[in-house]
Amino acid sequence: MTDQNDLPADADAPLDSPTSEFCLRMARAWAALSRRLDSSLGSLHGISFVDYQLLLSLQRAPGGRLRRVDLAEALGLTASGVTRSLLPLEKIGLVGRQSDPRDARVGYAIITPTGSELVTNASVVVHNVSRMLLGAPSRAQVEATSALLAQLGNGK
Repeated sequence: MTDQNDLPADADAPLDSPTSEFCLRMARAWAALSRRLDSSLGSLHGISFVDYQLLLSLQRAPGGRLRRVDLAEALGLTASGVTRSLLPLEKIGLVGRQSDPRDARVGYAIITPTGSELVTNASVVVHNVSRMLLGAPSRAQVEATSALLAQLGNGK
């Protein structure tokens, strides 16, 4: 249980406080963004936004591979959620599995060349949808908002 002394100064503020309103707006914005990206990525590339995030994380990882638990941590999902998401991507050849030759208990999800090509092409869609939704904010606005979001996500 959280100690009252650990709460920020405006903890007793009404629900329409600026911090509460920011979080509510962020939740609505995330829902709108996710719907738009799911629709665009689905119609153009046959993947969801979650699939895109998973593939992008693998593409950016050293060697194009991550342990499933690390992938789950990076995406804010459970390990079983990652496993469920990887199965259809594996069936269509976008990801694969790789065992660790030194430790049979450790398995990796790896991105295939087809998956890497798809995520590169899908990144154009994500960029275009993001620009369309955001307009042209200043670099300072984007960086300040990004810093707040990183703080909410514990710096990840």
